[in-house]
Formats: sequence, structure tokens, C-alpha cells
Amino acid sequence: MLPPKHIETLAVHAGRHIDPLTGAITAPIHLSTTFERAADGEYPTGFSYSREGNPNRQALEECLTALEGGKEGLAFASGMAVLNAVLQSLEPGDHVIVAEDVYYGLRKLLKEVFPKSPLQFTFADTTNLDAVRAAITPATRLIWCEVPSNPLLKITDLSALAEIAHKANAISICDATFATPVLLQPFRHNIDMVMHSTTKYIAGHSDVTGGALITRADNYLFERVRHVLNHGGPVPSPFDCWLTRRGIDTLPLRVRAASASAMRIAEFLAAHEKVEVVHYPGLPSHPGHALAAGMMSAFGALLSFQYKGCKDSTMALVARTRLLIRATSLGGTHSLIEHRQSVEGRDSKTPKNLVRIAVGLENVEDLLADLEQALRQ
Repeated sequence: MLPPKHIETLAVHAGRHIDPLTGAITAPIHLSTTFERAADGEYPTGFSYSREGNPNRQALEECLTALEGGKEGLAFASGMAVLNAVLQSLEPGDHVIVAEDVYYGLRKLLKEVFPKSPLQFTFADTTNLDAVRAAITPATRLIWCEVPSNPLLKITDLSALAEIAHKANAISICDATFATPVLLQPFRHNIDMVMHSTTKYIAGHSDVTGGALITRADNYLFERVRHVLNHGGPVPSPFDCWLTRRGIDTLPLRVRAASASAMRIAEFLAAHEKVEVVHYPGLPSHPGHALAAGMMSAFGALLSFQYKGCKDSTMALVARTRLLIRATSLGGTHSLIEHRQSVEGRDSKTPKNLVRIAVGLENVEDLLADLEQALRQ
């Protein structure tokens, strides 16, 4: 077979192998926790114990690596497990620069799980390259960003950020969960590693939790993360890997369809008299629009907007939707809506009047009608 050139083909074929025993084109789920050794004590299939490797996990890792155009990938039990493993893999005294507008779960991890850590952390606006340069210290070993960011959909110049990191002898990691490999490939911009919460678009059906880290080339931090995964044990189950790999088959179609709907919704909200501002990089009014247009093939299926009202009236608005479901997450087939600050808690830096919408696969006209009736009341 010719090597696939297009992501739609990779999504269907990468990591998939015809079962040699039955000829099945859909992979079986390998639940065994242990694997037979040969007479010489070796493991001829490459598998010894499920914590260190499993055929379903290997298939998922191969697929994700192919989608990103990387060298190797690791699958985890959750996106937070990836974050935790990366931080555990750093040395005492290492300095980490974290994007200011970052997933609140990472903030909680740093403040509540690593409060006495010997690591040093600086939050910086990664869309402001001068601010990133100013945050660099001789101990800086990692720069972490999100593109687009959560929940303000900010856009970081990945090529410039990677250059800053490399000059500082630091590793750059981009959380590209919102964009997916369909819309953004950070390795083309010299980012060292890409992280995903595979719970979201990659699995795609709101029925499995997972995470992944993919590396562009060999580096010491990736090898340490592998050690944490294999010996610390934050591994996904075979069934979770199977579900996630199955979801990838339709990833390009789902992401592009939901992104097109998100663009329509963003335009509708931007023109509405009760909306203060819309945060969506597909709008020309977005500060990162030109940058996003140069890096991404489309602008994604998640957006947020600020309602002209207080916290209580904004929460009341969210409660009036009938089709969009009030729930936290994104990337599934259902469209979700939430008052973001109340989800993030007391220390949230998100505006009190901000609403986040994760667009699913419903007909966009139905979604627009639902938002229209909620805003009208």
C-alpha cells in the first residue's frame, strides 16, 4: 500500500492492522494483563505486561503519531495525567513558563498538587513574545502553551515561541486539544512536543477519558515521561484505547463540520445586540485572526462570548437554552454550553459574563434558533 498523504486516510488506516488469526479488519480488544515469554526468556511480540504496553495502546499511539507527523507518541489515562507526568519528569529547580490563559485544571494542579514542588513556575501571556522573553531565566527548561487557549481562544505564534524556547535550551509543548491534528500541526512550527486531551475531539463521543503526548524528535523529557507512564502507571485501559482509536476514524469529518457551524454561530453572536464580545479566531475582529489563519486550516469548533450582563443574568441565559446542553467538556457530538467562571471556581480569572460553547454535530440552524430564543428572553 502507498503511504497515505492525507489526514482522512491516516485517520482510517494509521495503527490499524488486519488481525492475522481471523482476518478481522476491526481490531480485537486485548484484555490480557500479561504475555507469554519465549524459551529464551525474551518477549517475541514486544509485549510483556499491560502497564508497559498493550496492542490496543500501541495502535492508538501509532495513529496519533502519524496524525501529528511526529516520531513517537504516548497514550495516557487522561489529559491531566499527561500534565502530571511532564511535571514529574523535570528536575528540582527547573523553571517552567506557562501560558497565562491556560486550562484551569493545570492551574489547580500547580497550586494544589505541586504547591511545595521544587519547580519554579511563571505565568506569562504567550501571545506577547516580549513577555515570554522577559520570563526566561537560566533555569527555564519548559514553555507550555495552548493554541487556541481555554477559554479566551487566544492564538500564540508557535514558530516564534519555539525559537525562544530553543535559544533558552528549553523544550516547547503545545496543548492543541482545541485544534486537533486536523486544523493545526505544531511540529510544522518547530514545537518539540504536542499534548492532547483525547477525551475531547479525538475520541469524539463523550464516552472515554484519555490523553496523549507526541514528540517531534528524541528528547530527554519525553523519555522521562515514558518512564513515568510505564512505571508510575497512569495508563489507559485496552477498551479506552480501542474506543479512542475507533473515534479517530471520523475525526477529520467531525472537526470540519463542527468548525463550520462554529463560524456561523460566532458571526451570529458578534452581530447580536446583547453580546459584548465574541472570542473566536475565525472572526476578523479577533486579535489573533491573521496568525490563526496562517497556522490553522480552519478555526475550530469552540468559541466563547461575553454577555451584556452580570454573573447571575449570564447564568440565567445559559439556563434558557433547550438544545445546547449545560455541561462541561467539548469535542463530542452534542453541543454544550456553560457559564465558565462558575465551573472554574473561586480563583478563576475568566470574566463573570463569559459563556463557552462547544459546537457539536447538530444542524447549525437548530443551534442558532436555540441561541436566538435564549437571548431574546
